[in-house]
Amino acid sequence: MLVDDHTLFREGTRMLMETREGCKVVAEAGSGGEAIEQVRLHKPDVIAMDIAMEGMDGLDATIAIKKENSDAKIIALTMHGEDEVFYRTLRAGVSSYVPKESPAEELVETVVVAKGGYYITPQMTRRLVTQFLKVSPSADAGYNYSDLTERELEVLRMIGEGMTNREIAEDLNLTVRTVQTHRTHIMQKLDLHNRAELMRGAVHLSLSGDPGANRDGEA
Repeated sequence: MLVDDHTLFREGTRMLMETREGCKVVAEAGSGGEAIEQVRLHKPDVIAMDIAMEGMDGLDATIAIKKENSDAKIIALTMHGEDEVFYRTLRAGVSSYVPKESPAEELVETVVVAKGGYYITPQMTRRLVTQFLKVSPSADAGYNYSDLTERELEVLRMIGEGMTNREIAEDLNLTVRTVQTHRTHIMQKLDLHNRAELMRGAVHLSLSGDPGANRDGEA
């Protein structure tokens, strides 16, 4: 279900969504109050919810919908990138958070994946990890970046900036597979075991300056 007070945005998003096999827009709403009623009628698998709307906004609608159905999968769509808005939507119970300036393909992918649970975009992960490191500074201890090559450090910094494998590959003129290989080597050298640990190490690198500056001239 699409919830947005701009008809053109809903129509464009509907056309985009329905190009994806197995994806169908079953309902639309132009306000938070209408969204609550449409959810009751159509019981959509995933709700793409604009946060800033006139009257009852998307945040209040999300809270109301989650009270009636705690398993509802809601994706927050927003023009606002402030941390306060980001964390408020997470506390309201959204399954994902997509800025409206994101590529259209990212919204489609988020909707498809969120049907099965939570979908954390690289941008979301960076913000969560950055906040975690701020409130738990001891959690960033123990990283030894000295074994990483310059290219691996470069890839790790880009991961810390929230870039996807494809974006890193395009920026560095590499193949996606090569970037994935660099990620694997980074995880092995830093003894990291999953994507969350990798992002935490990447964000710590970006917050701590340049650990490669005094590496005896290693290329």
